[in-house]
Amino acid sequence: MGSAFLSMPSFLSAMLLVLCTLSILPELTHARHARVTRHYKFNIKLQNVTRLCQTKSIVTVNGQFPGPRVIAREGDRLIIKVVNHVQYNVSIHWHGIRQLKSGWADGPAYITQCPIQTGQSYVYNFTVIGQRGTLWWHAHISWLRATLYGPIVILPKRHVPYPFPQPHKEVPIILGDWWKADTEAVINQATQTGLAPNTSDAHTINGLPGPLSNCSAKDTFKLKVKPGKTYMLRLINAALNDEMFFSIANHTLTVVEADAVYVKPFRTNIVLITPGQTTNVLLKTKSKFPKATFAIAARPYATGPAAFDNTTTTGLLEYKTNSSPITNNTKSNKNNKLPLLRPAFPKFNDTVFADSFNKKIRSLANTKFPAKVPKTVDRHFFFTVGLGISTCSKNQSCQGPNNTRVAAAVNNVSFVMPNSALLQAHFFNKSKGVYTTDFPSNPPFKFNYTGTPPRNIMVTSGTKVVVLPFNTSVELVLQDTSIIGAESHPLHLHGFNFFIVGQGIGNFDPKKDPSKFNLVDPPERNTAGVPSGGWVALRFLADNPGVWFMHCHLEVHTSWGLKMAWIVQDGKRRNQKLPPPPSDLPKC
Repeated sequence: MGSAFLSMPSFLSAMLLVLCTLSILPELTHARHARVTRHYKFNIKLQNVTRLCQTKSIVTVNGQFPGPRVIAREGDRLIIKVVNHVQYNVSIHWHGIRQLKSGWADGPAYITQCPIQTGQSYVYNFTVIGQRGTLWWHAHISWLRATLYGPIVILPKRHVPYPFPQPHKEVPIILGDWWKADTEAVINQATQTGLAPNTSDAHTINGLPGPLSNCSAKDTFKLKVKPGKTYMLRLINAALNDEMFFSIANHTLTVVEADAVYVKPFRTNIVLITPGQTTNVLLKTKSKFPKATFAIAARPYATGPAAFDNTTTTGLLEYKTNSSPITNNTKSNKNNKLPLLRPAFPKFNDTVFADSFNKKIRSLANTKFPAKVPKTVDRHFFFTVGLGISTCSKNQSCQGPNNTRVAAAVNNVSFVMPNSALLQAHFFNKSKGVYTTDFPSNPPFKFNYTGTPPRNIMVTSGTKVVVLPFNTSVELVLQDTSIIGAESHPLHLHGFNFFIVGQGIGNFDPKKDPSKFNLVDPPERNTAGVPSGGWVALRFLADNPGVWFMHCHLEVHTSWGLKMAWIVQDGKRRNQKLPPPPSDLPKC
């Protein structure tokens, strides 16, 4: 008898062991999925693509436009081999990925790497740490990102739900633009003349202009939906030079994430998204078949003095009926007969809407997703961002007054790209002749930044950086100027997320404005719109050793010099140091 049955203490022990094992099983399962290595191959190649009744050869990844989707889970390692088969030098940036201790994989040419030359390759190797949501990848040299871009979808760890209802389906929506001309020729011509470059010919949704553009009815993005379902749209603004309003006719959107950080959900009819930014929205479809087709549309928000592409790109939201099996042809014919409803947009320069929309974005700031805002500040910086003019060289005939050109600057320094990569120069202590560490913490002279501009609007130029000791807490105020014209500037910081603790119109007041800073639930982002004629205050912790680019994500302003770099030194511990470069790091 004793051998057939367990005694009560033994039985309890056995049961306890079973319960412990069951409770550990999910952890073991989770550990098994904790880190997957995902491999991608990006062949950079030319592809003939027809838009607006015109065929041209464009630079693509694997012949796809837009490029392929990169999918990972939080904690995964990504190994992406990029092989360059085109005549241009190429580099790829994984926009918004923190790149903790993997700065060699960040991608901006001449900042963290020399570009990949024709016939050469480079393996980008990095791990997604503590991030989940929508980001994107794009070329980071010259204007090649006009066609070299695609989404990055980072799913939460397995068995970890979203902090909002699970959507029925998830759909990437990438806003871009189309140029009839070769974009490399466009920026090269502008560089030679010193004038603003030509604008794009159409905006696009997932590479398609839509029916409002010339002969583009067939090149229209269609989102087919079922009634009474929730869809998550992963919005990305990949346009070169245009901030965009996005809306779907007769539908309300719920914003749940910005720049791959969950936010307090809020409802809106219109989303404002700058180049470089990503926004996840929930679209709840109507409960019954609505007997209409709804335009999905995007058009520019433009505040500056220059010309812009004032076209609207349109896709279609089409409801499926459950009554009959859907074939594309019959359904399209049915939908063609339905009325098409279009959304209403604010005025193209509605700064009040922009200010109001940006202030609605707040971090969740809860136990699961805390907002780790630096409460104390080690270093304060005040940077003016805006336009100016510079003198052209004697062998160049620029078309500005007295052989001058339009320039852009941070603290009156127009950044000059080096001929070799800053990160290598820093890592191997060979900065001489590559960069200097005297980037100004404040403007060289004070003036009424958003009022009447000073007489002298000439900028200086140089390859200047700011050096920060490891773990420095930084407060950075970015102030727009009215020189040549006030304008909104989407500033992107590589290697970090920052908290937008304050923003306002006019000149920043260092005595009054800090008392109004939000240190509780400010938005956490990687790209912030500096308001036109206003300022934005950011805080971040410099906990990532390396060289990190910061620039305007309007490509024209980056080309003109609105960029700079931060060097974050190694910490004392081993896990606070940047490892050596990979053996295949491209050479200049």
